[in-house]
Amino acid sequence: LLTKQSFLPSPMAAYDTSKIRNVVLVGHSGCGKTTFAETMLYEAKAINRRGSVGDGNTQSDYTPLEQQRGHSLFASVLHCSWKDTKINILDTPGLDDFVGEVVTALKVADTAVVMLNARSGVEVGTELIWEYVDKFETPSLFVVNQLDHEKSDYDKTLEQAKNRFGNRVLPIQFPVNQGPGFNAIVDALRMVMYVFPAEGGKPEKKPIPAEHKSRADEMHNALVEAAAENDEALMEKYFENGTLDEEDLAKGLSIGLAHHQFFPVFCASGLKDMGSGRIMGFIHDICPSPADRPAADLEGGGSKPCDPKARPCVFIFKTVNEPKVGNVSYFKVYSGILKTGDELTNADNGTVERFTALYESEGKNRDQANELHAGDIGCTVKLKNSHSNQTLNPKGSEIKIERIHFPTPRIRMAVVPPSKAEVEKMANALHSIQEEDPTLLVEQSLELKQTIVQGQGEMHLEIVRTKSEQNFGVHIEFEEPRIPYRETITKAANHMYRHKKQSGGAGQFAEVHMRIEPYHDGMPAPQGLTVKNIEIEDLKWGGKFSFCWAIVGGAIDARFTNAIKKGIMAKMEEGPLTGSYCRDIRVSIYDGKMHPVDSNDMAFQIASTMAFKEAFPMSAPQILEPIYNLEVMCDAEFMGNVMGDLQTRRAIIMGMDSQGHYQVIRARVPLKELHRYSSTLRSLTQGKAKFTVDFAEYAAVPGDIQSKLTAEYAAHASAEEHH
Repeated sequence: LLTKQSFLPSPMAAYDTSKIRNVVLVGHSGCGKTTFAETMLYEAKAINRRGSVGDGNTQSDYTPLEQQRGHSLFASVLHCSWKDTKINILDTPGLDDFVGEVVTALKVADTAVVMLNARSGVEVGTELIWEYVDKFETPSLFVVNQLDHEKSDYDKTLEQAKNRFGNRVLPIQFPVNQGPGFNAIVDALRMVMYVFPAEGGKPEKKPIPAEHKSRADEMHNALVEAAAENDEALMEKYFENGTLDEEDLAKGLSIGLAHHQFFPVFCASGLKDMGSGRIMGFIHDICPSPADRPAADLEGGGSKPCDPKARPCVFIFKTVNEPKVGNVSYFKVYSGILKTGDELTNADNGTVERFTALYESEGKNRDQANELHAGDIGCTVKLKNSHSNQTLNPKGSEIKIERIHFPTPRIRMAVVPPSKAEVEKMANALHSIQEEDPTLLVEQSLELKQTIVQGQGEMHLEIVRTKSEQNFGVHIEFEEPRIPYRETITKAANHMYRHKKQSGGAGQFAEVHMRIEPYHDGMPAPQGLTVKNIEIEDLKWGGKFSFCWAIVGGAIDARFTNAIKKGIMAKMEEGPLTGSYCRDIRVSIYDGKMHPVDSNDMAFQIASTMAFKEAFPMSAPQILEPIYNLEVMCDAEFMGNVMGDLQTRRAIIMGMDSQGHYQVIRARVPLKELHRYSSTLRSLTQGKAKFTVDFAEYAAVPGDIQSKLTAEYAAHASAEEHH
């Protein structure tokens, strides 16, 4: 998957914590993040020429997979110097399937640069990402990009941003001549107009033309008011003087930005290299350093300030397995100074790791470093037993930075069983890929007798398949997974079973009389029975099992209690209707017989299993299916398509709402009907929708489906028996 990286030997000078800025570029797919990152590197003279996504030669989209597909699939780390400051840039994918990469980057970033497409406005992918930005309370600025496009509409995009993200969104700039002739930006913070040469690059500063002056003045006053609101001393100055000088304005905006109270809006064309230099200047002047951010939360409570004078503390946020290199671990230094050769202990597993080399990442290239200060981001190779979401400390310290909490999976598929020779290779491949990508869940399901993989969408799983083939030489096919049904009963039934076996020597004899009935919390004791003991068990697969011992007069010796219960549980793990787990059932043992010689545990276990199995169909059995909460966010124009599709999926609509200019549909849908929903939704809405799912409950399947499932299982069981 990955080209061989180049590790450059010349060590770079370390930056103090106050001179570090960690910036993550986020936004909907196609908003120009990778091109903008390339332009930032070029403006900072970190690269001599700008690559392009179309040519497949950018610094961040360097994997063959990304080059083939023409968009970002993985978060990549870049860095450059601007004036006296180091800016670490994390370029992230915009596709919903790879939101885990965005969450990972937001964990270690101190500022989010939210890219908006000037022709499309605020898109659904940006809405999704903003939920995480908001959750992390990451200081944020917006960049309206692609203002050179013929269909660009700055004012409409700004209006959408205000509607969606609130009145804290304040424009700092507006474009002049947007469209193919775009060449100028009015800056209301510095009260100047930047005019760019045709090839982009460094602009010429000019006075703001008269026709734009009133708009610029209005925007400037709004910025002064926003700055003053964030500090009492500044507010007093503002009331006294009616304005703030440049230094006070910068101070107030820094406070507002750091506290998530102010979201400035900039203008740019990443493709034409217009506007990025001013944004990098703002990042340098106004955006917080790691030391300006709140202390990092720790697992189990407490916090860890970003203090360069403390002992080193390192958090691994991303691990990538590269051919010929092995594991490359990307980390953030949360405190202290990490030096080449340092030994730290993994707080999760106690492994001592030696940092034999430190690197600063430049996408596909890496610069060697002697040391990295608190707040900086770097990488290393060949850590023995440390992976993503783990913290490393000096000996004697066991603190853990709070783990990254990844979104729950939205798609599940079963792996087609490979040949016996491939089973181990496949397991190793999936395990390795899962270590790189914590949003991928792999489970060997004993219940379903399948390997189940869960991810964020079909494209996500397609990338998993490609990685498996290219990196591990293992071909993986997916199929529709089985559904974890449950079985229960809806009425009571009494039944007895006698197990009698004579085979030469000692025989087997046991007779069990049982009542089975539906169970619910708080139900009264079984009527007409003298109950000696009740056990209520929480089943590991959900629901409960109540076991009542109601034997009077010693018809069955109490020493056979556990054997009888074990026989019932054996059948509850493989229900009579579909072989699924049974739940919410009460079984009362009220009579039976035993033999002084031939009765033993095995005999009573068999008798109770058979009694339960034969009583089950007499108790109005019911198959239950997993129901999921589904929430879909889409453009209003696609509401009809989405609703129509949900009706074909046995969905129950729970409510509809609007959020900004999007419609939100909430429904409950059987898991069976969610197969391939991500690709269907993408097709129905031209990619302008997102969805989330989470488990809600088990509910009864319709009668026709129950008949079909029961018949299929009976036919399968018959075929197995015949075979």
